[in-house]
Amino acid sequence: MRKLLLACWLLSLLGLAGMVRADDGLVPVPPLSARVIDQIHLLQPQQRQALEGVLADIEQRSGSQIAVLLMASTAPEAIEQYSIRVADAWQLGRKGVDDGVLLIVARDNPKSLRRLRIEAGRGVQGSLTDAQSKRILQDVIAPHFRQEDFYGGLAAGVTAITTLLEQEQLPPAQHHAPAAHSASLSDWLPVLAIVLFLAVFFFGLLRSRRQARNTLGSNDWGRGRSTTAGVIIGSILDEAARQASSGRSWPRSGGGGSGGFGGTMGGSSGGDFSGGGGSFDGGGASGDW
Repeated sequence: MRKLLLACWLLSLLGLAGMVRADDGLVPVPPLSARVIDQIHLLQPQQRQALEGVLADIEQRSGSQIAVLLMASTAPEAIEQYSIRVADAWQLGRKGVDDGVLLIVARDNPKSLRRLRIEAGRGVQGSLTDAQSKRILQDVIAPHFRQEDFYGGLAAGVTAITTLLEQEQLPPAQHHAPAAHSASLSDWLPVLAIVLFLAVFFFGLLRSRRQARNTLGSNDWGRGRSTTAGVIIGSILDEAARQASSGRSWPRSGGGGSGGFGGTMGGSSGGDFSGGGGSFDGGGASGDW
């Protein structure tokens, strides 16, 4: 009995070791660092940046996230098994909306494992159906790839995907307003300088008025000048109050434009990009060229 238990224990260890070796043989999922991850330099740098910008613009306008992964091979897995691992790890699309799309190119895969894959999130499968995904791969992307026009194929494929996504009744993209700028002392220095200048100017007028009264025996001229000064001061201070009440602040010296995903277009080209919590269930299609 003891020998039997020992033999079972050894067999269990061997089976576990085999599972570990099998897991170690799988291609790891790369971290999501950009909308376009080109591990094999399939695109020129400017092409990758242009595609990145287009995908950022799509997210900015619609909220949907599309990512492209260009890699050598998914072997020993078929592209379907590998792509769902990537989709689960990256979580493209908005949480609860599930409007993410993943496009994978595995250049060196044998045809039995497929070399193209569109993985569609749950929320976009009403328009980006399995049949439509298959047509995009075969009729839009593959003809370009056969001519080694990889950028043209990807650009055409993304355009076709976006056209279908626009047919979905998805929630609009949420654009968060930038945080209100809290005015500091340096912001108000120009206002204080103007007020100080006008105060000196005003008291100078009063002094001139007294001198004119003593010299001419009449205060009409001084009264006219002080009235004019009062109008100028009042109008400028009213404008300053209006600017402050509207939440606008005086510009800082040497200020530049703020950098800007995000985006689309004009978003960042990776680095701070991450999935929005979307989920996938294996919908999509695979193909070749």
